[in-house]
Amino acid sequence: EQQRLKIAVLPILDALPMYVAQENGYFEDQNLEVEFIPVGSAAERDQVIASGQADGMINDLVSTLLYNQDQTQIQVVSFARTATPEFPQFRILAAKDSGINSVDDLKGVEIGISEGSVIEYTTDRFLEAEGFSALEIATLAVPSIPVRMSLLDSGELKAANLPDPLSSLAIQSGASVIIDDTRYPEYGNSLISFRKSVIDSNPNAVMGFLAAIDQASQEINADPAKWDNLLTEQKLVPAPLIGSYQIPTFPIGSLPSKAQWEDVVEWGLAKGFISENISYETSVNSNYLP
Repeated sequence: EQQRLKIAVLPILDALPMYVAQENGYFEDQNLEVEFIPVGSAAERDQVIASGQADGMINDLVSTLLYNQDQTQIQVVSFARTATPEFPQFRILAAKDSGINSVDDLKGVEIGISEGSVIEYTTDRFLEAEGFSALEIATLAVPSIPVRMSLLDSGELKAANLPDPLSSLAIQSGASVIIDDTRYPEYGNSLISFRKSVIDSNPNAVMGFLAAIDQASQEINADPAKWDNLLTEQKLVPAPLIGSYQIPTFPIGSLPSKAQWEDVVEWGLAKGFISENISYETSVNSNYLP
């Protein structure tokens, strides 16, 4: 019997393997019917998941932490995307004419972020890795990415943390990279997660989904230049970048390490976003990788 999964999908590059798997029939090969539920923001995605309207999603370690702070609601089953030494996922950018030319120039400068998110986490960790004290890190909450980009472009924000490929668009408009996770790839990633109840009741569907994603990721990695039509159709890359933007390498069959999870837990505790430790074993499930 064909099994069904509903996936909440943001218009982000990280979802490209899902669309490739759908277009090329890899889900069907796994006896799966996959329905994508488009969502416009992380908040909308979380509402759709919490209400049970979707079974799985692309998210990140910080949001997993917040989901599971009282009980295990979701489990990570795979990376969706990871930063590599060649391809960044998050960048702290300086506005043109801001006078910011080096990491040290960011001391005490307000950096546009979204609070309680992977954006805030990577901002802190990049700067701490460069020797900043907590007092030297200044941030300003600008939750909307388009607003953050606009304020950076106008110079009203001197610096901001933006996800790729939107950061590439900001660079095209004159912003400059100060630091990103090509230097610290352990901090930049996104995940495929499912509601725990779905994993428990439908493990074969989850396993088949990941097998299809891996097949699609291998195909993308083998020929990253052939997906412009799909990127345009699904609005995964800003239109001005189509044709020049280089698709990153997608991870194959991998999960965040215990050290990566525990670092996010430590950060969440220090920030007061969670009140007690959450174990790696309850939130990361390694049983479904192909």
